Amino acid sequence: MGVRENVQKLLTNEERKVSVYHPVKKPTRPEEVTPDTPLEDLNLNWREADLPERERTKHVHRLHPYLGKFIPQLVEIFLRKYFKLGQMVLDPFCGSGTTLVQANELGINSVGYEISAFNVLLCRAKTAKYNTQKAQKEVLDILRKTKAEIKKVYGNGQLSLWNEEGSALTFETKNEYLLTWYAPRALRELLIYQHFIKDYEYQDLLKVILSRSARSARLTTHFDLDFPKKPQTEPYWCYKHSRICQPTNEALKFLNRYSYDTIGRIEEFARIRTDASVEIFHADSRKADFPPIHGVITSPPYVGLIDYHEQHAYAYHLLGLEDERENEIGSATEGTSQKAKQKYQEDIAEVFRRVGKSLLPGGWVIVVAADTANLYDNIAKMAGFRVKSVINRHVNRRTGRRSSEFFESVFIWRKD
Repeated sequence: MGVRENVQKLLTNEERKVSVYHPVKKPTRPEEVTPDTPLEDLNLNWREADLPERERTKHVHRLHPYLGKFIPQLVEIFLRKYFKLGQMVLDPFCGSGTTLVQANELGINSVGYEISAFNVLLCRAKTAKYNTQKAQKEVLDILRKTKAEIKKVYGNGQLSLWNEEGSALTFETKNEYLLTWYAPRALRELLIYQHFIKDYEYQDLLKVILSRSARSARLTTHFDLDFPKKPQTEPYWCYKHSRICQPTNEALKFLNRYSYDTIGRIEEFARIRTDASVEIFHADSRKADFPPIHGVITSPPYVGLIDYHEQHAYAYHLLGLEDERENEIGSATEGTSQKAKQKYQEDIAEVFRRVGKSLLPGGWVIVVAADTANLYDNIAKMAGFRVKSVINRHVNRRTGRRSSEFFESVFIWRKD
């Protein structure tokens, strides 16, 4: 049985009339979608040539790497079809903020909820309204100060920074994670940059630059930045570069690179940013009381696939963020047993029950999920929603450690 037949076997709901393959129709361009565009006309199976990486990672969408996010073009299509200017869209699992950014770009108000403190930081940095000239000045000024202090430390110059007790700052830490995963020089450079952040207004943005640099500066192989198992302290054969590579021993080159990249990205978004409101709450959506909303576009965490706190462990340790990993839904550490799947269904359904209480009449709920365990039909019933349609799309780009065929479903729900 071929791939197409396997996919079609999953389409058992009588209302599921949208097929995964469109052998004739060209892939959908988001800007062409209107409220009158029929679902059956959508072809969401973009190839690399149809939707190159530079478009999928436009402006602030690549302010920081993030595993498990959906692409902005997918969000834009359903915003254009189901929402109007000035309405309110909710993302109860806002992750890296894709729905919030795209909603603002289209003049749609948005509100997001997220259990991960780092994700909240990232979303706020992405969606903030910046004075771009001031932001550029701050980003370059802290970089200049960091370079100057590094030169003093490693150029045998005189240290000029002092603590409250009047002793020279040595930029050291006792954090075991940081001492394990960073070479001494790289860690000191990160700590120097961190020391200066408090002196600036746009601290969230500077923390994201620091975190992104810390991710790249870890003692790990170049080809395993997503899922490093242990520190890499010796030269190694690099599958990414097809040569012998050395472990990273400095962070300044990353701080420099990502500072300039960040300036460009926030300036690009500022040119198209609207005055639509964006609110982000650090909260557990299973307990949240959502405001009145016109609809939802979200991609919930997958069951037993990603530990969302662990993927940014370096940021939690370096920035001292509140760690609530025990409250993650569907974390990889919980596995994919029947018990884990049942708990996942109950947790996700509770979120959508709360969504239903806040959903204004006529509102749509769009849920993007790789539902390989066929959990979402029951989740919809448990939450009081009816599955009106499902679009199954082929995700043919490889990211992270994924190398096999991958499909995800776009569930389109209405309240019973």
